[in-house]
Amino acid sequence: MAELQEVQITEEKPLLPGQTPEAAKEAELAARILLDQGQTHSVETPYGSVTFTVYGTPKPKRPAIFTYHDVGLNYKSCFQPLFQFGDMQEIIQNFVRVHVDAPGMEEGAPVFPLGYQYPSLDQLADMIPCILQYLNFSTIIGVGVGAGAYILSRYALNHPDTVEGLVLINIDPNAKGWMDWAAHKLTGLTSSIPEMILGHLFSQEELSGNSELIQKYRSLITHAPNLENIELYWNSYNNRRDLNFERGGEMTLKCPVMLVVGDQAPHEDAVVECNSKLDPTQTSFLKMADSGGQPQLTQPGKLTEAFKYFVQGMGYMASSCMTRLSRSRTASLTSAASIDGSRSRSRTLSQSSESGTLPSGPPGHTMEVSC
Repeated sequence: MAELQEVQITEEKPLLPGQTPEAAKEAELAARILLDQGQTHSVETPYGSVTFTVYGTPKPKRPAIFTYHDVGLNYKSCFQPLFQFGDMQEIIQNFVRVHVDAPGMEEGAPVFPLGYQYPSLDQLADMIPCILQYLNFSTIIGVGVGAGAYILSRYALNHPDTVEGLVLINIDPNAKGWMDWAAHKLTGLTSSIPEMILGHLFSQEELSGNSELIQKYRSLITHAPNLENIELYWNSYNNRRDLNFERGGEMTLKCPVMLVVGDQAPHEDAVVECNSKLDPTQTSFLKMADSGGQPQLTQPGKLTEAFKYFVQGMGYMASSCMTRLSRSRTASLTSAASIDGSRSRSRTLSQSSESGTLPSGPPGHTMEVSC
């Protein structure tokens, strides 16, 4: 009977032949460390190879958080301050994350040979199904900045059933017009590629202030060993097609969308225009004061709060996962929402990110967050 009892308490995960309990524990610890550090993969697509890093393990019946970075950055320099922020851990423990590096933007990427035809932004969007097929993921919540926001939007237009939500920071859905091209060419005569990209990423006020953040990113871009590759990505962005969003038309995003832009950011007008073209019942607009051109770098706490409400609105995070501050704001939100139940869910989540109450006004209006 004693022997039978010993058999009954055998580990649920049986050891491999010849494996000691100590070795099994070491292997499990190594696997956990690997998940925390991320697992990097590359897949071949019709438009070349693409690299991405996966954090965490897939959760049943939950989408993956899927990020795409802007020009001049990679996934680490674009998103690390946001996803390493303390309160963000409540969110990311509930999802697997996929961080894509545009071709040639990953750390240690070799410089493309002279004459290499870099993919267009539309082609970069067409690489995403290859990534999801490789990982066997069916749906995503996309988080994109600048060029990455455009790429995820293009993908969502082509594959609406696989996108459950989008967070689009600094999106410009329009192709460059003749005046834009003339200004771009003129700037190119007097400014270097790194300076033009910095002007795309940050406001003139930020660049003039030359803060520690600006110095860091100026150095990263100016001294990047893959600067030639960055220029190719930059050229593809400047040659983008118009997304042709139309409110009430076929060309629109059918999932919940949160548009984010900093007050006085280079792309403020473009994001405002984009907001006017999307379905107001599905779209929330967050304009963040004192956040500059890259809110995910300068105000990760405020963006985390807004993102938390966004995913909760999609039904994926219980109130037990919220901070005390979030719970108190939700109580105010619920009280106010009972007065006007007709307001849209996505709009409500955005508006509550600062005050916890529902300002009156038409759907899809601007929410400014003071820091």
